[in-house]
Amino acid sequence: MSALPWSLLPNSAREADDGSLLIGGCSVLELAAEYGTPLFIYDEDHLRNRCQEAAASFGDQAVYAGKAFLCLAMARLVHEEGLRIDVASGGELFVALAAGVPGERLVMHGNNKSLAELHAAASARVGRLVVDSFDEFELIENVHEETGFVFDVLVRVTPGIEAHTHHYLATGQDDSKFGFTLSTGQAAKAIATARSSPAVRLRGVHVHIGSQVFEAKSFAAALAVMAPIVDAHQLDELSMGGGLGVAYVEGEQAPTLSEYGSILREAALAAGLTATLAVEPGRSIVAGAAITVYTIGTIKEVTGFRTYVAVDGGMSDNPRPVLYGSGYETFLPRAVRADRNRTVRVVGKHCETGDVLVREGKVPEDLRVGDLIATPVTGAYGHSMGSNYNKVPRPPVVFARNGDARLVVARESYDDLIRNDRL
Repeated sequence: MSALPWSLLPNSAREADDGSLLIGGCSVLELAAEYGTPLFIYDEDHLRNRCQEAAASFGDQAVYAGKAFLCLAMARLVHEEGLRIDVASGGELFVALAAGVPGERLVMHGNNKSLAELHAAASARVGRLVVDSFDEFELIENVHEETGFVFDVLVRVTPGIEAHTHHYLATGQDDSKFGFTLSTGQAAKAIATARSSPAVRLRGVHVHIGSQVFEAKSFAAALAVMAPIVDAHQLDELSMGGGLGVAYVEGEQAPTLSEYGSILREAALAAGLTATLAVEPGRSIVAGAAITVYTIGTIKEVTGFRTYVAVDGGMSDNPRPVLYGSGYETFLPRAVRADRNRTVRVVGKHCETGDVLVREGKVPEDLRVGDLIATPVTGAYGHSMGSNYNKVPRPPVVFARNGDARLVVARESYDDLIRNDRL
């Protein structure tokens, strides 16, 4: 079995003289010793380069999808690189504002925004509000009556496109909790409602067909469906949302952000689209920028079945394998280019049989208890979807760059676990 495909590691990944892994010029072994495990390590230049690539392809219409990974440092980094930020809750809005991102640089999503969240959006003067239901129009008008604020809105449209992805990640089909369905006439009604409401200024429409989509033709198909709608209603903006997939395991391939941009521009030209085109990349910016490092606590040989390798994290720091059956690669940071001739199942420390991180992990023969083991491509939807299941504190996050590492999210303590409890 071959070594880990180098393309799955962050851009700055290098092999040290002793065969161990460096990220951002920092030793992964030393970072794990300093900050403990589990540990998320992000390549800061990788993040910045991906943001720059998105900005080069879409200019001011490149909007980072904060749900993929958001903290104060990430929000500020994205803003520094010229991207706007998509926030999907009052909490994400709060984090972006606390990081110093101006409200006008934010796009607020959500299929069930509360009145409090809409008030917060008005107070922040968010740049765009993506309207998802007729009930939301009523709430918006209530906020307008109380504050006088007029929202610039995009109407979220469900285009009836079946993206090839996990069914939990598909959002463009007619049977969806998101948006206004095109085929039933609800989208046209929502556009008319927005035009007649004094509480909003209709800027355009938003469409999102799903996440972790590899087939660029799916995005082009959605654009072809939406372009006549946009032009017929004389709208100024079409946001294609996010959803661009990334490679997680050996053999997978996905378009780059630049290729994605070219595909969408060609589709827009072919469809005669005159509106401004926006996108909301998240996973494609952050996923490949990070690895998660664990410490092996037990190696259990179950004769006739398999070898279980238990680590000090699990579904609380990466729920994607449990939720979606997502695949990951494994490697040892002490020997990053070593052949991986042994197959193991990497499991977490939680009280669930389904707490599996990697079903068929490949590791070197000399794997041992106490080793560090890592999974690459964990920069998206690991930390952001993490939990405290079994009261396990959430891991820290470090950004590595030019031989320096900075702690951007501290490890939770046991005191943090009861901070909001009351007897």
